[in-house]
Amino acid sequence: MNPASHRLPGAAVIREVGLRDGLQSIATILPTEHKREWIRAAHAAGQREIEVGSFVPARLLPQLADTAELVAFAKTLPGLFVSVLVPNLRGAESALTAQADLMIVPLSASHAHSLANLRKTPDDVVAEVAKIRAARDAAGSKTLIEGGVGTAFGCTLQGDVDKREVLRLMQALLDAGADRVSLADTVGYADPAMVRELFEEALQIAGDRFWCGHFHDTRGLGLANVYAALEVGVARFDACLAGIGGCPHAPGASGNVSTEDLAYMLGSMGIATGIDIAQLLALRARVADWLKGETLHGALWQAGLPKTFPVSSSAALAA
Repeated sequence: MNPASHRLPGAAVIREVGLRDGLQSIATILPTEHKREWIRAAHAAGQREIEVGSFVPARLLPQLADTAELVAFAKTLPGLFVSVLVPNLRGAESALTAQADLMIVPLSASHAHSLANLRKTPDDVVAEVAKIRAARDAAGSKTLIEGGVGTAFGCTLQGDVDKREVLRLMQALLDAGADRVSLADTVGYADPAMVRELFEEALQIAGDRFWCGHFHDTRGLGLANVYAALEVGVARFDACLAGIGGCPHAPGASGNVSTEDLAYMLGSMGIATGIDIAQLLALRARVADWLKGETLHGALWQAGLPKTFPVSSSAALAA
């Protein structure tokens, strides 16, 4: 038996980010009604955390222009925790107006990627988070702030990213007022040993304020990296239905961890997710039909669930 297996959590949360990270990376502009159907079906399948979009100018990302409308719809579904991405104070003000449950502020530990993606240095982003926290508190809002440290394992533009810089920036985000922090392998450079080492140190700094792991499957190690994070106690992960996603300023970083493959792996290991995988696969088929011509990923949809799969393990989230 794996000596670390006794440390694996009994339950884990999959935050669906396909409606933001996935759709922003492809040419197809999905109609709002299809997005509502996606959210409704994901909720019916048991998903309880969904990132529904991003408050960025529509001229930059027309795929996400209907984010406010989607937040309003998602908040009508019982028990659904609604997240959005905000790149700056202006976006955060929109998130506060929409009453999103959580807003994610992306920060790139790679200075080159930060300038390309946000036209700010990492420390500029930290300063922006302090302004967002002040605005949130002044508004009396309950919206949580998550600082997401991207390119945490390297960058296609810069190359190496110093682990000490990643941890420094994560601490700086907490000091600036972020309620939560997360780490992302934006370009798919990580391996399980790297994940285990960095996440252990991140947890020592952030404790229960460490919120999420975000992995790309660019080089086929996405699920292995999730397992390494599970071993050190992380129990929340971002994923995209059909493995879509990427970053326009991270060449070759296509393909987030597939939601359905991750739900299957966790369920097969007896880690409850609350997700009905059959319903999730049915949703994937609908999304695939909407996204004809786009490159989709994942293995479970091709092979199906094995007869030995313990369905009950994924059907109810552990208390």
